[in-house]
Amino acid sequence: MTYSEAIQYLYGLRLFGAKLGLDNTVKLAALAGHPERKLRFIHVAGTNGKGSTCAMLESIYRQAGLRTGLFTSPHLVSFRERIQIGRELIPEADVVRLVEKFRALAAEFPKEHHPTFFEVLTVMALDYFAENRCDLVIWETGLGGRLDATNIVTPLACAITNIALDHQQWLGDTLEKIAFEKAGIIKPGVPVATAADEPDAAMVIRNIANQKKAPLTILGAIPPRRVPDVMPLRGKHQKRNAALALGVVNLLQKIIPVSSKQIQAGLQQVQWPGRLQLLEQPDGREILLDGAHNIAGATVLRESIEKDFPGEKRSVILGILGDKDWRQICGILAPLASQILTVPVSSQRTANPDELTEACRVANPLAKISVCQSLNEALQEAAADKFVIITGSLYLIGEALEALGFYPSAKSERELNEWSGPGR
Repeated sequence: MTYSEAIQYLYGLRLFGAKLGLDNTVKLAALAGHPERKLRFIHVAGTNGKGSTCAMLESIYRQAGLRTGLFTSPHLVSFRERIQIGRELIPEADVVRLVEKFRALAAEFPKEHHPTFFEVLTVMALDYFAENRCDLVIWETGLGGRLDATNIVTPLACAITNIALDHQQWLGDTLEKIAFEKAGIIKPGVPVATAADEPDAAMVIRNIANQKKAPLTILGAIPPRRVPDVMPLRGKHQKRNAALALGVVNLLQKIIPVSSKQIQAGLQQVQWPGRLQLLEQPDGREILLDGAHNIAGATVLRESIEKDFPGEKRSVILGILGDKDWRQICGILAPLASQILTVPVSSQRTANPDELTEACRVANPLAKISVCQSLNEALQEAAADKFVIITGSLYLIGEALEALGFYPSAKSERELNEWSGPGR
């Protein structure tokens, strides 16, 4: 098997869709020798900020000298981004070896219960981290938490970033229902920290923590002075994510001691692409990338731009998935721009750029608004603009990083992010 063939096998697993439930993942882990039992985890759930919080935790504990595993999704360009040790992407040869192993294990399932892409990926990652003897794995949920494949682990601590409306068709149509799914990662007696501040959602988390006798830390108890004034990740919301990461570190100090110096170094050196990432071009132009893919993310992006780039003449390249609240996202982001270029996202689920254009025109009738057939066409249209924002979907951000030459092209691997959504 070549690396390309391994990717094609994983791509083929999309035919099995996505499932909410742990039975397949538990069985697959058992066939693999239960690698999760050989590891220590911090399990992270929430609506926005999961990846950034995971990156901060990984950076802090790596500065403390630990061999850190990092499991996140989706990937921006390369599938290998999802499984990292010490921020080194899993090598292609290991992907091939593990795919061969898990293809054989998956063949032991009845066809009607064949493991999905994410179920195979989850146990592959566990196996890789266990065989490399990671000291600590920073473990991000895929969708929700309670019935997410990642929830087969018992962590040292849990973190819940925030609760907002997203994936309502699978997680529920109220903040309380979504909070219930996210808080499903809480385990009996395992400490949990949260940055969720919406009262109804916070109450759900508090109730579940109480039921499971899990010590709960609310973000407001974390001393703000421990968060550096300047971090590589932009936006005041990243200060909140950093405070949450510090809350988790505090919870685990007796188990994994970390010095203040190591914490500061970890936060000051953290990297997480595609989130308010500013690319400065040789000609002095600036391109801001942010995968704001839901209402809460779009609101944070707008606040950050108004604060950090006031008075700029802004062009926005906007592409959104059709199963997101794209009308409201357009309403939030369109007023930022003097020029808006709507594009399709490289996804079967893309929203129609013509419909995005109409929604943007309602929100900002004074802007120049154009429909482009591709991101490359939009980049050419905005080639003379001094400040360009690309946003609306992490899929679009991955495509932009390739188009701008910051990542090697891996289009077939970006398509692995495609999924049909779970049944209930």
